[in-house]
Amino acid sequence: MLLAVLSCLCSSLLVSVRGGKLPEAEVEIDVLHRPFLCRRKSKYGDLLLVHQEVYFENGTMVYTSRTDGDKHAMWFTLGIREVIKGWDKGLQDMCSGEQRKLVVPPALAYGKDGKGKIPPESTLTFVVSLLDIKNGPRSHESFQEMDLNDDWRLSKQEVKVYLRKEFERHGYPPNDTLHENMMEDIFAKEDANKDGFISSREFTYKHDEL
Repeated sequence: MLLAVLSCLCSSLLVSVRGGKLPEAEVEIDVLHRPFLCRRKSKYGDLLLVHQEVYFENGTMVYTSRTDGDKHAMWFTLGIREVIKGWDKGLQDMCSGEQRKLVVPPALAYGKDGKGKIPPESTLTFVVSLLDIKNGPRSHESFQEMDLNDDWRLSKQEVKVYLRKEFERHGYPPNDTLHENMMEDIFAKEDANKDGFISSREFTYKHDEL
C-alpha cells in the first residue's frame, strides 16, 4: 500500500578538506556467477530479494541467511538507504540469479560506530545472491500505474483510486473516509511545491548519485 512508501528522503553530507572534496570510497565488485539469460537488471527503486553471507577481512563469517532454505532471504528497496550504501552502489545492474562479492569499506558500511557484532571501521565482504526483482513502490512503473491520464503527475483523485484498488486487492472493503484521510496525509508529505499534484520527480526517491 502507498503508506508503505511514506518515508523521509535521505541526503548525504559532502566532506570538504582545504576547499576540496575527499574522493568517495568505492565498492569492489566481483561477479561470481551471472545467468546466461538476463531479462531484467536491477535499478534504483526496485524491490530485491537476496541471500547474503558476511565476512570480516580475515575470512571469519559474521552472518549467513542460508541457515534454513530461503526462509531468511531479505526483501529491500534498492537505492533508498534501507541497507548500507555499499549495497545501494554494488547491487545495481544485477540479474536475477546473479551472485556478487562486494568488498565494502567502512565508509559505505557501518563506519566508525559499527553495528552489533561488527566493530567500528570494519571492511566487510558480502556474498550476495539475487533471487528476484520486482517493481518497487517508488518505481517509475508504479507511478505510471497510478497516473491514469498519463500527464506525469498524480492528482488527489488518482491517488484515491489507487488506494481503493489496493484495499480491494488485499480483500478489504472500500472506506472513502479513510481513503480521503490517507490521501490528504500523502499530499501533505509528498507535494513539495504544494501545487495540488505529486509530480514524477516528487514521487520517485532522490539519490545521492543522481
